[in-house]
Amino acid sequence: MTAKAAPAPVAPVINLERYVPGYLTWISNKLSGGASQAYLTTFNTGIEAWRLLVLLAVERTLSAQHACRVIGMDKASVSRTFKRMQADGLITMGLDPNDGRLRLASLTPKGLALHNEIRELALERERALLAPLSAAEREVLLDLLRRLHDNLPAVEEATKRYVQARHPHAVRKRPAKPPADGSA
Repeated sequence: MTAKAAPAPVAPVINLERYVPGYLTWISNKLSGGASQAYLTTFNTGIEAWRLLVLLAVERTLSAQHACRVIGMDKASVSRTFKRMQADGLITMGLDPNDGRLRLASLTPKGLALHNEIRELALERERALLAPLSAAEREVLLDLLRRLHDNLPAVEEATKRYVQARHPHAVRKRPAKPPADGSA
């Protein structure tokens, strides 16, 4: 009879009960998945289009590049979504009067009406999400989230330094992709 080999020692693992990026990812993924299903079923509109509708309602005109910086969506995804939205009559596309090469999206009345319909459901989802928090806790949460968002360029810089110092071979493999928020 051969003896079973002892299991290899386990390296330290991330404590998922205290890992903030994990919670942020899980919450984001679950919120997006639920919203996507609700918006598709109810309004025949996907989550990407909703995100752009929100930004267009606020900013009135929007380039794909600006949407990428603000929302963090991939430029190809924004371009595809803009094309679908234009085909559906939700937006019009035109040239920036200050830069004839830059294309700008604008909401149509149909797009604004759809935004207004979805907005009510989105706000109900937010209300349900924040229900366990007091008004003061909601304000603290918003402040913390804004500060974390503003700190993302520092996270990317720390990542770059860590990789350069500990995995220099990885730096040479491919050029660094700029962060989704447009910072370098």
